[in-house]
Amino acid sequence: MSVLLPVFLDLHGESALVVGGGAVALRRVATLLEAGLSVTVVAPELHPDLAALRVQTAQRAYRSGDVLGQRIVVAATDSSAVNDAVTADARAAGALVNHAGHAGQGSLRFAATTTRAGVQVAVSSGRELPMLTQALTERIAEVLPTQAQLDGWTAQREGALGLQAGEKAAALAALRADIRAGLGLSESGDQKVNLKAQAQPFSPLSGGAA
Repeated sequence: MSVLLPVFLDLHGESALVVGGGAVALRRVATLLEAGLSVTVVAPELHPDLAALRVQTAQRAYRSGDVLGQRIVVAATDSSAVNDAVTADARAAGALVNHAGHAGQGSLRFAATTTRAGVQVAVSSGRELPMLTQALTERIAEVLPTQAQLDGWTAQREGALGLQAGEKAAALAALRADIRAGLGLSESGDQKVNLKAQAQPFSPLSGGAA
C-alpha cells in the first residue's frame, strides 16, 4: 500500500475543474468552493443545486482541452471511461486529479475533515473505507479544543515567549501540561507514537510537531 503525502494546501483563488454534474460532483464542488477555489463544472446534465453555487458551468460533454490551466481536476461522472480519460489528461497537464470512481488512479484524494475553533483535522484510511474515516472524524471532533481553550493557550504561549530562558521553559512546560490535560492525555506522554513523533516531540513554540 502506497504512503500518501499528508499536506494542507492553500489554493485560494486557483482554478479547479469538476467533470460531472451529479451528487458526487456537487459534494466535490462544495469542498473546493469552501477552500476558496474558482470552480468550473462540465457535464451534459447538471445537478439543480449547482445553480445556487458560485461556479461556472458548461452543459456539454467533456473535452480534453478542458483540463488546461487547472490546478485541480475532479473526474466525477458515472462513466468509468470518461473518468479514466479525464484523469489521464489531467496528469499529462500537470494538474492534481481526483478520480471519484477509483481513487488510486488519481493523484489527489479528498480526506474526511472536522474543524473547530480553527483547528482542522483531515483523516484518510489509506484505502476505500469512507465509513471508517467518517467514524474517526466524529470521534476526533469530540476532543478538539473549544475557542475559549485555544484562546487561553495562545495567550499563555505569547506570555511565555516574553520571559527569560529559565522562566520561559517552565511556562512552556506548564502550557504543554495544560494542553495535554485539556485533551484528556496523560502528562507523561508515554503513549505509543510513531518514530517521527518520538524524534520530533510537540513544541508549543511551533504550535505542533517541530
